[in-house]
Amino acid sequence: MTIRLYDTATKAIRDFVPLREGKVGIYHCGLTVQAAPHVGHIRKEVVFDVLRRWFEHEGYDVTLIANITDIDDKIISKSAEQGRPWWAHAYANERELHEAYAVLGCTPPTYEPRATGHVPEMIEMIETLIANGHAYAAADDSGDVYFDVRSWPSYGELSNQKIDDMLPAEDAPPEGKRDGRDFALWKGHKAGDPESASWPTPWGRGRPGWHLECSDMAAKYLGHEFDINGGGLDLRFPHHENELAQSRAAGQNFARLWMHNALVTTAGEKMSKSMGNSALVSEVVKRVRPIELRYYLAAAHYRSIIEYSEESLQEAAVAFARIDGFVRRATDVTGGVAKGEVTLGFAESMNDDMAVPAALAQVHENVTHGNKLLGAGDSPELRETLAAVRAMLDVLGLDPLADVWTAGDSASAGADAALDVLVATLMHTRQEARAAKDFAAADAVRDQLAAAGIEIEDTPQGPRWTVGGTT
Repeated sequence: MTIRLYDTATKAIRDFVPLREGKVGIYHCGLTVQAAPHVGHIRKEVVFDVLRRWFEHEGYDVTLIANITDIDDKIISKSAEQGRPWWAHAYANERELHEAYAVLGCTPPTYEPRATGHVPEMIEMIETLIANGHAYAAADDSGDVYFDVRSWPSYGELSNQKIDDMLPAEDAPPEGKRDGRDFALWKGHKAGDPESASWPTPWGRGRPGWHLECSDMAAKYLGHEFDINGGGLDLRFPHHENELAQSRAAGQNFARLWMHNALVTTAGEKMSKSMGNSALVSEVVKRVRPIELRYYLAAAHYRSIIEYSEESLQEAAVAFARIDGFVRRATDVTGGVAKGEVTLGFAESMNDDMAVPAALAQVHENVTHGNKLLGAGDSPELRETLAAVRAMLDVLGLDPLADVWTAGDSASAGADAALDVLVATLMHTRQEARAAKDFAAADAVRDQLAAAGIEIEDTPQGPRWTVGGTT
């Protein structure tokens, strides 16, 4: 089958043909680790994780590079506010990012380079751009170096803008620029900044500009031409526009296809730190299970905006609970099955610009059919349906029986074991009451459990309990 993807650069869906047969190189811009990741940040990680999983399912060998921007004006500013070194601040938030990856079941990138580890390559690229007539050192002795946007006639092609319609770049004061829209490749060291946040160059000590970092890291690990570059839609301009211009001006072909996921918004505005801690991944997973948050972020088409609210988050949790309930009940009945093959409809949906909503419709359709089969007990058809459902969920990173969701830590496992014992005791009391035809007592136990959020389902195989109505 042919995989078709929407290319932001051409504004059209096109057939994906890898640069190297059987191999896919993907670069997506990672976080600037100025703060812990919130739900808006992490959507991109989930989207590209699903993309990677689908390519791998189709037999491709995927190399996925996701950088860490660990030096930046905001990192320096926020670390100063908190009274700790900039590198310690960056590293603490990098660890928060890794924890968010893990808790949402994202496969770690093939490699995750840090910007500070690639300064020599950045200096070399700046020298190439200056030699090619596309960059210049500021004449004010600031140590800044800028990309000359008017020297590159194609500037604006990715975001479909004309230079004269653009606002000035806000990454540095305009005094040293030939044109206000010229963007910083290198920022000279400023008085008051930590000396450790600067490196020696032919233009004086300083630190790299944000856009330059990604161009160099993509080229180092994927080559001067690779398959896909992407990230959140907010990165298309100026970040990706500037990446494209400086890389091409340095003689590289750079990315062949550009993918951007839409944003997570609140009240129509891009999710931001102004929401406080309530939308941090580490906080949201206290209100819903991590797998339910992943479902919430994956269920919408990647190019559709997600309007975040607690209500929509809970609706997603309920929708996933139906899938989870079927997988667990069918596994109990059959004794478990290996993953099978995805359905034709699922594959067609995923190959059509990664249409996850249509792919999930296939999952729900099979779950509905499987639930009808459950009443008859174990059967070849039930096993085949369960195997297909698990295969489709595996592509989406949502198989509730996958190790990433069942491992748990020892404290959680201990709490689960204690809950099992307590519920089992009450269930035994209920069964004894039913056997004695004391239905009032049996119903009282059921009501006690329901009040605690535990629901009982009487099945041909005996009573089964779930937390939060996941049946």
